[in-house]
Parts: sequence; C-alpha cells; structure tokens
Amino acid sequence: MDKKFGAQLYTLREELKRDYPAVFRELKKMGWAGVQLSALPEGYDPHEISALLRETGLRTAGIHVSLDRLTRELDSVLEEVHLYNTRDIICPNLPNEYRSIEGYRYIRQELNDIADRAKGIRISYHNHAFEFETTVNGQSALEYLLEPTYENMILAEIDVFWVKKGGYDPLQFIQRYAHRMPIIHLKDMTADEHQTFAEVGTGLIDFEPILKWGERSGVEWYVVEQDQCQGNPMESLEISLNNLNRLSKQLA
Repeated sequence: MDKKFGAQLYTLREELKRDYPAVFRELKKMGWAGVQLSALPEGYDPHEISALLRETGLRTAGIHVSLDRLTRELDSVLEEVHLYNTRDIICPNLPNEYRSIEGYRYIRQELNDIADRAKGIRISYHNHAFEFETTVNGQSALEYLLEPTYENMILAEIDVFWVKKGGYDPLQFIQRYAHRMPIIHLKDMTADEHQTFAEVGTGLIDFEPILKWGERSGVEWYVVEQDQCQGNPMESLEISLNNLNRLSKQLA
C-alpha cells in the first residue's frame, strides 16, 4: 500500500513558487511514491516537470486541471497528461456561477463530453462541502455529478475531510464509488471547535477502515492534501506520511 501514497502539490504551493525542483526532490527523499500535480508556478515548462518526475522517480497521481482550462485547452492538457505518464485528470473545483441546479446539470454534461473526447483518459471530480448545499434530482449535487451509472463517465475523487465537513460519514459516503474512484483524497479534521485541516492520523477521521475499503475497491492512489497547515507544510506532509505508513504496516 505504501507504493500508493501521493502528495498533493497544492499543499506546497508557496514552496513551489520559490523552488519547485527542490520540492520534488524533498518529497522523494521523504518517501512519497508519487505526486498529484497542481499549483505549479505560472509559466512552468511541462517538459521540465516531466524531467523532474523521471529524475526523482516520483510517479504522477493524476493532475488537477481547472474547468476553464479543460473546456478551452483540452488538447494541450492531454499532451501534458501523456508527458506525465498518467491516466487521470481531475476537475478540482467549480466557479460560483455553476453552483445551482442548472449549473450542476451543465457541468455533468460538460465533463461527460470532455471524458468522451479524452479517449483513454479518466475524468474525475474532486469535491468540497458546497456540493452538499444543492439538491438535484432528489440527491446532493455531488451525488448527482458522480452518479454511478453506465452512461455517466465522471469518476469520483472523494475528499474525506470535505465529506465530513458537509455532515456525512466519509466511510459510508464512499461505498457507492467502489471501482469508480481511482484516487481518493485524505486529510484529517481537528478535534477542536474549529474542525479545520489536520495531518492524517491526528484528528477525528478514522482512516483504517477507509484504507481497507480502498484496497478492496480499486483505489490506486491515496493522495494527501492539507489546504492549510499550522506549521511548515513539508513537515505536515511528513507527519501524514509517517502515520499512513504505520497504518499500512498494521493492515499488511
């Protein structure tokens, strides 16, 4: 299982601006198997990113791509995806103007159209908590977007923190997405009144049954993202990785 642990680069967005080659090298030294590409510095050269991946041996646990870029620059996005040797594109968020019943219906159709054009590439959606605020066809907007039907090609990238923030139990929520979720996002929640972001294994969320479920249900990458860190983000990622490695050994 430890070969499936990836770091989401959004966690290190400020560090990437200063010296992104050093970030890749430090993550490999720390023991991560892969990275999920996001928050790369403006004007980055995809060939340089590809070279860094080859140099470090880090694999690519998918790439987060904005809806705007997916709709306007799909061909160049697909070129990058092939360059990074990944099968996974994830839409990471939605602009406010699409957070309505009509908007979600449009997004579901749009992402399915993109999936149809991106032959051989998987298109997933990464949730926050706002998708639980709207109901579409008698279910939450997130469940509508990810509805596990034959004609819906949108796969899940469930973020367990945001599911809990939305008032749901993460383990129960992910049950519908067995073999429809190649990547899952892991982040913990503090046990205080703030219920904010925490290192995996230090907060309220029980990750052991989630990892067990993932191993039975086709999860290929367990990606850690911590939107905000109380201290050094690199140290936060190291705490999460150490705790995941400990859990992995217990479950082996």
